[in-house]
Amino acid sequence: MICPKLIKAVVFVIAVAAAGGYGFFRTASLSNAASNDNEFTTNDPKKARAAFNDAVKVFNSPRCANCHPAGDTPMQGDTARPHDNDVIRGAKGIGTEELACAMCHLETNTEGEGMAPGSPDWRMPAADMKMVFPGLTAGQLCRNLKDPKMNGGHKTAKDAIHHIETDPRVRWAWTPGEGRKPPPMGFEMFVKKMNEWVANGAACPE
Repeated sequence: MICPKLIKAVVFVIAVAAAGGYGFFRTASLSNAASNDNEFTTNDPKKARAAFNDAVKVFNSPRCANCHPAGDTPMQGDTARPHDNDVIRGAKGIGTEELACAMCHLETNTEGEGMAPGSPDWRMPAADMKMVFPGLTAGQLCRNLKDPKMNGGHKTAKDAIHHIETDPRVRWAWTPGEGRKPPPMGFEMFVKKMNEWVANGAACPE
């Protein structure tokens, strides 16, 4: 992946013949926690599970799963290959001092195929709350989304959905830049399915 900031830094170092300097959603594993029943308008477990089983296709797409791995190396591309340049999560999810996410990932996509994608505050989840997507069943991921210890501190499933609706990094997935496929479901339909899940009791697939 071509990084415009990195290229500029190299050019600068050559020009002045001097040494330069380098000046990523909270995530998780498995849980059985339940949400606050007061947030639900109806209780139809069958409809809730069906809605989540539709929506989980988005979580499992590379656009989401690449930044939510089980390990500390972000993935990239539609094939979910390990990130170039041995980039790692870092404690706060923003990379390391030597290779911070913001060195290459700007607030918008850099134009051109293979160029760095971007959105405001590009990052991974922090190391103390990895919201892992790959390798989980729909039921496991569903239960994580309802657990404040796993979902970034959101108290209810409804709070978690509000995050999905408003976070620019989530919205980015549907405008990922040249050479990257968006998730297999439109953003509006994804939000609709997630709200159906919550409105019908937020029951999880087995």
